[in-house]
Amino acid sequence: MALPNAAERTQADLAHLIHPLSHPTDHQEPRIWVEGHGAMLKDLNGVEVIDGLGGLWNVNIGHGRRELGAAAMQQMDTLAYCSSYIGASNLPAIALAERLSGLVYPSINTFFFTSGGAESTESSFKTARFYWKTQGKPDKIKIISRMLGYHGVTMAAMSATGIPEYWKMFEPRVPGFVHIASPYPYRFNGGDAHTSQGVAAANLLEEAILQEGPDTVAAFIAEPIQGAGGVIVPQDDYFPRIRAICDQYDVLFISDEVITGFGRTGTWFGLEHWGVEPDIMQFAKGITSGYIPMGGIGVSDTIKAAMDNTPPDQRWMHAYTYSGHPTCCAVALANLDIIEGEGLVQRAAEMGNRLLEGLHTLDDLPAVGEVRGLGMMAAVELVADKATKQAFPTTAKMGAQIQREMNARGLYTRARGEVICLAPPLVTTAEQIDRIVDILREAIPAATQGA
Repeated sequence: MALPNAAERTQADLAHLIHPLSHPTDHQEPRIWVEGHGAMLKDLNGVEVIDGLGGLWNVNIGHGRRELGAAAMQQMDTLAYCSSYIGASNLPAIALAERLSGLVYPSINTFFFTSGGAESTESSFKTARFYWKTQGKPDKIKIISRMLGYHGVTMAAMSATGIPEYWKMFEPRVPGFVHIASPYPYRFNGGDAHTSQGVAAANLLEEAILQEGPDTVAAFIAEPIQGAGGVIVPQDDYFPRIRAICDQYDVLFISDEVITGFGRTGTWFGLEHWGVEPDIMQFAKGITSGYIPMGGIGVSDTIKAAMDNTPPDQRWMHAYTYSGHPTCCAVALANLDIIEGEGLVQRAAEMGNRLLEGLHTLDDLPAVGEVRGLGMMAAVELVADKATKQAFPTTAKMGAQIQREMNARGLYTRARGEVICLAPPLVTTAEQIDRIVDILREAIPAATQGA
């Protein structure tokens, strides 16, 4: 079957479709994707590239898995949709919640389903407020998050997101949100002979709680590894100290596992690397490998008990039309079957090590400031001066330059400024991993020469 004309479809795109983070100057020559298999994508012009970001950090099991299409079709043929509001349920939603209780942190056994990450963030915030009201502490409403954190861009989620570019044209933000610095080992200035860098970064949370007043702070939200902010892996002692601070001041700890969940980091969920459990865990992306929109939150047994024991007129009055959507839940179950059956969590650890080792062969390039990562999440941060860690001037437009050079060589991924972000599907082959490294070895000098 003949494919549509690329130029004609581009004009229709420009005329009728509003894209995320949209400005037409960035969208004059879009890649119109038409096909995907494994870690590869093909565009309307027939050009194949490696999907270096796994869709948008979410295509964990790779493209073209017919099993998920079959699961969706079977469920749609049986019961495509029904409400999951109180008094109603469906078998796939029950099965998925039960399945998740055996995969996530031991203290989390109950789940609420959403359509994606931002809805999950909003659900976490509302649940934190609800919980403290049930405990007779209605003034605990503030949320502390981190700079360079990403939690979505609906109004409250955007107010927690710590990337100012997302705020500019939508101010004022929702009140009650406070930001502290990222632990960012490559650039964090803190710690001394008595306090490690990781503990010093975590102690910023304690300072913020005390400044705001412990009786006003509901929760702290953090990604185990900051994704969109530049694949920032914290120090090993950071999250244990965060957990201790939250316990000390009666602050709920929300783990944003939208990217780090479902095997991406080489464990099922990100905080497992540091032996820490959250009070609320939010997820999306990898639960269906992006094949169908879905997200959710899991709450601790303590929070669930508060839900169960509150009077009916003070119930958890939160809902979405598509919560517990049977087709979405059926696809998620099929996706989990693949992740477990093919050992993709362990594969993410093994192939992630191969990716990180390969990227470290780029350390000697003049523009490579740091290589970092964990599992199948990695980043290469480019700098104008290695000794001072000085960034390239904004006029160099380094992010656009490096993306252009990578695209030309067959790697499609994102750069946040000078940080090249990588999160290929967990099924990416060893040969494809090595090709990613080879492409960067060529693309980085090409982009940075003369900048």
